[in-house]
Amino acid sequence: MKSKKHTSVVRLTSLALLAALVVVLQTVATGIKIGPVPISLTLVPIVVGAILFGPGAGAFLGGVFGVVCLIAGIAGTDKFTNLLWVASPFWLTLVCVGKAVLCGYVAGLVYKALSKNQTLGCIVAAVCAPIVNTGVFAVGMLTVFRPILQDFAGGTDIVYYFFVAFIGVNFLVELGVNAVLSAAIARIVKAVQKAHGEANS
Repeated sequence: MKSKKHTSVVRLTSLALLAALVVVLQTVATGIKIGPVPISLTLVPIVVGAILFGPGAGAFLGGVFGVVCLIAGIAGTDKFTNLLWVASPFWLTLVCVGKAVLCGYVAGLVYKALSKNQTLGCIVAAVCAPIVNTGVFAVGMLTVFRPILQDFAGGTDIVYYFFVAFIGVNFLVELGVNAVLSAAIARIVKAVQKAHGEANS
């Protein structure tokens, strides 16, 4: 009983710390941009949480990320997100929060499926997060926010513009950051799980 209570406290404390890190990183990272879209360094603590505590935790941390992005758009601190908010508050909320929740949830599912090979699971989970995050955003931009994308494209084919000029470099940098840090994520996970195992023994 005591061990179960301890595990629950550790989980809640860890999730609170990771959520705080998500907020801090996203607030700082909004200044790191290549083109109009900020690079999401925030995905790293989301992936760590998803791996350590499962898909539900990943979805929660992703939700925190999505809400912070949404608030930045509503407040006007992120000009591009604010443009989308003015165009459609409902669709922006759905896309902004939805993509973030899904990227954390999928990272947790992927790691769970590959958990027998911990290092591989960490790497694939870390790589999947930016793919899902950008993929859902792409669907939103190419459908409900298509008119805005057409204005940005200025006559260029919008699919080409979106994937090459609009998010191309940002996505590759996000993917690279997560891939490079995945080895570090794997070490963090091993260290935490080892410490947790020792505490329970």
